[in-house]
Amino acid sequence: MVKFDGYEFIDGGVCAAEGFKASGVIAGIKAGNTTKRDLALIACDVRCKSAALFTTNKVKGAPIIVSREHLKDGYAQAIVVNSGNANTCNANGVAIAEEMCELTAKMLKLSKEDILVGSTGVIGQKLDIKPIKDAFPLLVKELSDKNSALACEAIMTTDTRKKELAVEFTIDGKKCHLGGISKGSGMINPNMATMLAFITTDVAINGELLKKALRKVNDLTYNMVSVDGDTSTNDSLFLMSSGLAGNDEIICEDKDYEIFENALYAVMMNLARETARDGEGATKLIECIVNGADTEKTAKIVAKSVISSSLVKAALFASDANWGRILCAIGYADADFDINKVSVDLSSAKGKIAVCKNGAGVAFSEEAAKEILSEDEIKILVDLHDGENSAVAWGCDLTFEYVKINAEYRT
Repeated sequence: MVKFDGYEFIDGGVCAAEGFKASGVIAGIKAGNTTKRDLALIACDVRCKSAALFTTNKVKGAPIIVSREHLKDGYAQAIVVNSGNANTCNANGVAIAEEMCELTAKMLKLSKEDILVGSTGVIGQKLDIKPIKDAFPLLVKELSDKNSALACEAIMTTDTRKKELAVEFTIDGKKCHLGGISKGSGMINPNMATMLAFITTDVAINGELLKKALRKVNDLTYNMVSVDGDTSTNDSLFLMSSGLAGNDEIICEDKDYEIFENALYAVMMNLARETARDGEGATKLIECIVNGADTEKTAKIVAKSVISSSLVKAALFASDANWGRILCAIGYADADFDINKVSVDLSSAKGKIAVCKNGAGVAFSEEAAKEILSEDEIKILVDLHDGENSAVAWGCDLTFEYVKINAEYRT
């Protein structure tokens, strides 16, 4: 976990902020699976100013169509989510997503338009509403500010670890909180990932500034993650603000706004890193840091190009310092810079080693490099020597297990 001064990491996840409760139960949505939680609910005591971002894929899951419509007024009060079935490319998908919202609204005595919905799992299979409907009484009964972890478990598919955290900080003399849960392991590519992320806060903030902060921080976090180059159909990132912290509402981009934005970054960046770390079959987290770029855009393009390269990812799986593959990925990045100025270092907890300077290889110990790359967190340090801008992207190695998981995904 990457820590930040002024922000204390605390327990509570999506329930750390005042007013929020969550639950997660076993509904048996995926045929034959009655041992895994697969239905989650997040609800707030009050209507929340809310914002969201969704997949860039032209094929979009039915929940996205419904949630977009419900978010037109900028408010929401609850989110219902299922795993095991993406509810995508289904003729009656929108009707099912709407019915999930209706069930939530009825049980919580809320307006249907204040309910958001998400789904994740296999694409193109019909989603049966019956197991969801049958599980709803228990789902609502289990709502608690202690159950963030259960909701987190319920949204997982091929994930091997829960992605959940929260921070506490101060604005206007008031203790504030921001936390979240997310899922994502495969079908992950820049411009979001096969991920669902639910972020909650009790900071009082203007709705337009809430949207602006989410968009900016997403571009620096989830949009800088790649596992396998596939962009999902169901990517959804929600941010809800209860405003119950008691601070004066943030209405302009002042110091308080900056504190809020940094809190959002602290949570989303760490969740994004965990998404890359938990890539399907992965054994290593890869972080590419690009410095010396003429613009931030150039730095981001180069960083994403490196961590998206299947050849780089495969080499790092074998702890092979095949720096030529890294330089190749830098070279085909769609940005302007002089490749003859580029340097590349590799580092980990075991040390740091230079492998390329001025666009050419340098002598280095293969044994030392292999030891550095044997760690489970690897950094690729790129310097373009062309300016003052930088960017970071996160990925993972490409393993035999990734192929196995995705070859057998439906079975």
